[in-house]
Amino acid sequence: MVTILDKTHHAAATARHRHPEKAHRPDTQLLAKPDWIRVRASMSPGYMETKSIVKEHKLVTVCEEAGCPNIGECWDKKHATFMIMGEICTRACAFCNVTTGKPNALDMAEPENVAKAVKQMGLSHVVITSVDRDDLADGGAEHFEKVIWAIRAASLMTTIEILTPDFLKKPGALERVVAAKPDVFNHNMETVPGNYLTVRPGARYFHSVRLLQRVKELDPTMFTKSGIMVGLGEERNEVLQLMDDLRTADVDFLTIGQYLQPTRKHHQVMSFVTPEEFKSYETVAYTKGFLMVASSPLTRSSHHAGDDFARLRAARAKRLLLVE
Repeated sequence: MVTILDKTHHAAATARHRHPEKAHRPDTQLLAKPDWIRVRASMSPGYMETKSIVKEHKLVTVCEEAGCPNIGECWDKKHATFMIMGEICTRACAFCNVTTGKPNALDMAEPENVAKAVKQMGLSHVVITSVDRDDLADGGAEHFEKVIWAIRAASLMTTIEILTPDFLKKPGALERVVAAKPDVFNHNMETVPGNYLTVRPGARYFHSVRLLQRVKELDPTMFTKSGIMVGLGEERNEVLQLMDDLRTADVDFLTIGQYLQPTRKHHQVMSFVTPEEFKSYETVAYTKGFLMVASSPLTRSSHHAGDDFARLRAARAKRLLLVE
């Protein structure tokens, strides 16, 4: 028989194994979730089929690794976000539940395996993300390129959205990925600049803004996207300033979601933002010129990504008609 105490010890040991850099941190308080955050577990046939396909092709999904609250809904619809280049990240962000450590060698069969899964699942739109690979000379740019090419070869009509690391100190990496022609280039800011030292210490705020701006300079037709979490101690005016920074970089699509704390060793949830506040952020973001805004407690970067991409294209077409 497994007791509750045994389970607690197991969870703590697992957290230490996944996040050795967080083991020395004091436990933070876990706030009770409000009524508007409710996640329903799913064991539907669609969910189980998606799980089987992922396992069959030996793939990693950010849905599982990051503990996404929407996994039941998305996998039921055969939507999954593939996380390439392994499940071990070289960064140690305070909010993230992905394992930190020394990554394994790249799996050269991964591009083909991802492409086979995309075709088997019949995806019209796919999201590809990755761990940070600061250990690689190009930050994993070539691997992104190969995955995009493999999907194009296997499923020509599938649109491709990528969610990339920042390629910090990796000259030429961004240019290589953009040249592979994904349909949407996403790079998440994650939080406001004042939180970077505590929430995202391995990254640099203005480098990330510049990365998104550079994408549009390289290919003005490419859709760009970025997302943040709220509830990390940010002030409203800081969020509005971030919106302005992203619009200066000509970012098309902004996502805003509630930060949910994975374990007591992770950054504490400082507040639960109300649905009304999320709606207010959405309204303001549209007035600032974003083509698309997704803002709600359970919004995540790739949640409803296919439907949102269709709306994004329609919004651009409408704006172009108005300009003409």
